[in-house]
Amino acid sequence: MKVMSTNDLPKSAVAQFFSTHWGSPVMVNSNGSFQCDELEGYAALDEKGDIIGLITFVMDENECEIISLDSIVENKGIGSALLKEAELASEQERCEIVKLITTNDNIRAIGFYQKRGYVFAELHVNAVEKARKIKPEIPLKADNGIPIRDELLFVKKLRAGNQ
Repeated sequence: MKVMSTNDLPKSAVAQFFSTHWGSPVMVNSNGSFQCDELEGYAALDEKGDIIGLITFVMDENECEIISLDSIVENKGIGSALLKEAELASEQERCEIVKLITTNDNIRAIGFYQKRGYVFAELHVNAVEKARKIKPEIPLKADNGIPIRDELLFVKKLRAGNQ
């Protein structure tokens, strides 16, 4: 696996990854609508050079918000490697915290982030209803059968903020 900046990849490859795995490069949460193929990020590539994971984020003053994290191969360290790259980039920009939003149905993500030092900070009840007005293709239920309706905010303090 090779991790590289999405700036070093053809934009069309990044856009296609999002279209294939998320329906479009547009990600909507309670903080707004994001064109993920235009955001800063990192991609994990397999030995053939195909994207097998991707993270995107935005930095604003002392905060980094992860907008998307996707790994198409589970339990191989892809998500962890991408998250670490985003955290390192955030520290280099003197960000104090990294935050992210996931939905109530995403049980694997909730555990994944907590294992990596992220703390549950806020619950936005029925926030996905608002997001569906912008991106109607957001499903009502996840593959695991859980209704997709609430957003959960997770936050991690970085070392750069403690110096």
